[in-house]
Amino acid sequence: MSSSSSFFSFPNPVNDVAARSVAAGVIVMSAVALGTHQLWLTIPLAYGFVARVACGPRFSPLGQLATQVVAPRIGKNAKRVPGPPKRFAQAMGAAFTLAAMLAWLFGNDLVAEVLLAVLLVPATLEAGFGYCVGCKIFAYGIHLGLVPETICLECGDLYGPSAQRRREARAGQHVA
Repeated sequence: MSSSSSFFSFPNPVNDVAARSVAAGVIVMSAVALGTHQLWLTIPLAYGFVARVACGPRFSPLGQLATQVVAPRIGKNAKRVPGPPKRFAQAMGAAFTLAAMLAWLFGNDLVAEVLLAVLLVPATLEAGFGYCVGCKIFAYGIHLGLVPETICLECGDLYGPSAQRRREARAGQHVA
């Protein structure tokens, strides 16, 4: 593995408790930004998402807190989940927070607040219920053929047994 590819790596698998802890941190930061109208908080939010997409938790304060403090204490036996869908979910968060940050920088606080409010929905689903909206969209992308299955071979359980049957049929191994 080259040094640039290891630098720009993302963990696979991902500790589910760590992922949910990051989502809880996003909820707190977004809620504080919205509740206090301190939209400058979109800057560290956006930075965190971009850092996690680019390099995993290594340069993200929330990622470090989740992987180095929270998960070792409460997630020792946590479920391991595939990394590629989690990275895609982080990229979606990056898109929302970057858009919110740009809206705020260009003086459109309302758009920034709406984007942060929308971001609270998937973050709450992830943190509170372990339901990853970005992972489901990623799986749907595989189902539609927009994302090559080879990106995440272990993601079969994310998009159900009917997709497994389709893969087997394409491979000439159809099981009735």
